[in-house]
Amino acid sequence: NESSAAISWRKSSRCASGACVEVADAVDMVLMRDSKAPGGTPLEFPKGVWANFMVDLKEGRFHAN
Repeated sequence: NESSAAISWRKSSRCASGACVEVADAVDMVLMRDSKAPGGTPLEFPKGVWANFMVDLKEGRFHAN
């Protein structure tokens, strides 16, 4: 695992409040963390799994209730 300080975290441009999810690219994973708790342990997703998630998201396969 890479150090959280050594990677570049980014938020969605739609994040207006500053309390958002942040993501970062690691060597073989995509990391996700809560911007309100940047020192916490990030979730790790294999890059292929993340890519499939992003496709599903962009195609509207998830619905907010």
